[in-house]
Amino acid sequence: RPQKSDNQKGNQKKNERPAPRTEEEARQEEARRKQEEEEKNAVVDPEVLKIKTNIINVDAVVYNKKTGQIIAGLKKENFAVFENGVKQDITNFAMPEAPITVSLVVEYSKWSEMFGFYGSRGQESGTAEVVRPVAYFLSKFIKAPDDYASVIAFDIRPTPITDFTNDPNRLRQTVDLLLRNSPAFRENNIYDALKFSLLGGRGDSVVLENSKERTAQYGGMVAVKAKRRAILLVTSGIDTFSRINYGEARKIVQEAGVPIYIIGTGNLFLKLYEDRLSAEGDITGMPGRLDFAQAANAMGTIAKESGGAFFPVTFPGELPSVLNSINGLLRNQYSIAYDAGETRREQGKKNKLQVKVDLNGDGIYEEKELVVQHRPFYVTPKDAAAPSQKKK
Repeated sequence: RPQKSDNQKGNQKKNERPAPRTEEEARQEEARRKQEEEEKNAVVDPEVLKIKTNIINVDAVVYNKKTGQIIAGLKKENFAVFENGVKQDITNFAMPEAPITVSLVVEYSKWSEMFGFYGSRGQESGTAEVVRPVAYFLSKFIKAPDDYASVIAFDIRPTPITDFTNDPNRLRQTVDLLLRNSPAFRENNIYDALKFSLLGGRGDSVVLENSKERTAQYGGMVAVKAKRRAILLVTSGIDTFSRINYGEARKIVQEAGVPIYIIGTGNLFLKLYEDRLSAEGDITGMPGRLDFAQAANAMGTIAKESGGAFFPVTFPGELPSVLNSINGLLRNQYSIAYDAGETRREQGKKNKLQVKVDLNGDGIYEEKELVVQHRPFYVTPKDAAAPSQKKK
């Protein structure tokens, strides 16, 4: 779970003269010097390699292609994983019984407030449109004490409302805070928020912790040690001013290996006002029809490449069904992993992943009858591109 940094600054005062070295310190310094000299003159033996594992995690959901019914009760023997067409040995496998750990990332800006207000024809608060999915999911599907959830709201920057918690009271406080307040900024920096939720970084202190510090260091979902992890993103899809672009966001998502389920709220506004919008937006910054179409395509791509799913919502009445579907997908993820070993791979290369299912053990995969939802590839990170060498 994301934590504040525990790094402490040294207590040595500035402009303070160092004390004279003792004999013991002099001996230690000489020993360090000799060790550095030996390391500098060491010979690298290219035949001796440092062996390490390169575990690739793949979360998969299996469902019937015709009926959409999720297939439960499968075992390790029913699955086969292929990397670039080569079958891999499954080293780790977990059935859909583990609790879920979810980060809910919600668009909370003046743009989303406006979309929500006009999307409801002025019948409710503008923020209700984006807060409602968060409230529904937290109250219906996060089950204490095993499930954990965090909430991050974003406008010009991501702000953690609560760190990971299984406390129902804390989750209710989170929803109340979002409903009582109003967005402060117009910007919708979706890609920055995705990066923060996945990789962490320095950001605002958790709102409900009432910290005296304005900022803190956080770990992202990638660092969370849980069998079943996911991000639930509630957004219009319109990014206005992120520091990273769409391509950079996709790369982060591809490398993270965390399923992202996206509830798209843009259609709630677009269905009422599409005829009044220009094709490419106007000088006020109002997005145009093409902007909404591109946003939907971008969110669909990000969800698919993460192994998650994109749910564009056109009518408020669809929301319970959508959230039930997301909960079903989360609860029925099979966690599969294999060791990619020390095979030399090109940095940044996309390695194609395929997961197939053999229901009855006859060696024939049910590819026509079943759909296996998973991330379609993983990207070789920099530190796994080549084997390490060891000095002797």
